[in-house]
Amino acid sequence: MSRRRISQTLTAGDGHVRCGGCDHALAPVNGPWKQAAALSERTVASLPGAGLGTDPTVMLRQFCCPACGALLDTETALPGDPFLDDVVVVRDGTP
Repeated sequence: MSRRRISQTLTAGDGHVRCGGCDHALAPVNGPWKQAAALSERTVASLPGAGLGTDPTVMLRQFCCPACGALLDTETALPGDPFLDDVVVVRDGTP
């Protein structure tokens, strides 16, 4: 049951990308994991400290573990943009 850290918040092991906090399996390696995460979206303009010139359509997406709620990743996007897919590629059994 070997795990390898692939970011501050994610690990890979047993063929899955996992939450680094609670070890919840999010998705198989070699595929996108963000679709399995809990998603929270809000406009960047609504965040504390946003300037008056902040585009009101730009969104902040927060991807969290559906099991423990740990924040796994964030990205900014326009409404309707696809997720920036993070894919963990495994070669020779090592992520």
